[in-house]
Amino acid sequence: MPLGHIMRLDLEKIALEYIVPCLHEVGFCYLDNFLGEVVGDCVLERVKQLHSNGVLRDGQLAGPRAGVSKRHLRGDQITWIGGNEEGCEAINFLLSLIDRLVLYCGSRLGKYYVKERSKAMVACYPGNGTGYVRHVDNPNGDGRCITCIYYLNKNWDSKLHGGVLRIFPEGKSFVADVEPIFDRLLFFWSDRRNPHEVQPSYATRYAMTVWYFDADERAEAKEKFRNLTSMKNRVCPHRRLTALQNLLFSFILATVSEFSLRVATQRRPLQ
Repeated sequence: MPLGHIMRLDLEKIALEYIVPCLHEVGFCYLDNFLGEVVGDCVLERVKQLHSNGVLRDGQLAGPRAGVSKRHLRGDQITWIGGNEEGCEAINFLLSLIDRLVLYCGSRLGKYYVKERSKAMVACYPGNGTGYVRHVDNPNGDGRCITCIYYLNKNWDSKLHGGVLRIFPEGKSFVADVEPIFDRLLFFWSDRRNPHEVQPSYATRYAMTVWYFDADERAEAKEKFRNLTSMKNRVCPHRRLTALQNLLFSFILATVSEFSLRVATQRRPLQ
């Protein structure tokens, strides 16, 4: 796997001189030509295989419609990848680079202390005019603080194919339209500062998303959920978890241990 392009990347410089300032100033940023053509192609081919093999399933809604698939609101098909699965070496390599970028951001992310992330959500909009209505990734404090999306769409023309990610930065007088072009890596705050939508797509649109968690908010969210579950079990011990509880619980526990282990030995910066 040719790595010349990647070896020339100064990830620490990119993190400290570009990602951190952009996140604080406007709330989002993106990097183009991140992996390079050859490595990006390896990721794309694996994602296409997952799609053609029928691994992807309809994305589910959170909030009041939790656990429900409503394609007029959310039209993607998804699966979760850890990176260690057979044939996912290129995806694992991509995730390791994103991990390093976030790690280099370190204590410069304001109040956040990141030590774990989600698995990668591989998503496909099948090109039938579906999108994802305006929403916030983390509106209620589930721990997610940074959303990272890697796009995989060659020769994408938003005028023909649609599929733009539109961000509505809180308190700003503008919207930001991000085209989902091949080998583009996007970062933005996951909370209410960045409502966003995926506009209708008229060609097959692939993306891969990971979320990084703030340690304190994540621990608090897990504790709240356990307390809620325990209370409901005491009141109705034979009642099954609701679709909302199951969806939240599965997401709250879906972390990748490799990233946690790499940062667990680091001392938390002094406040």
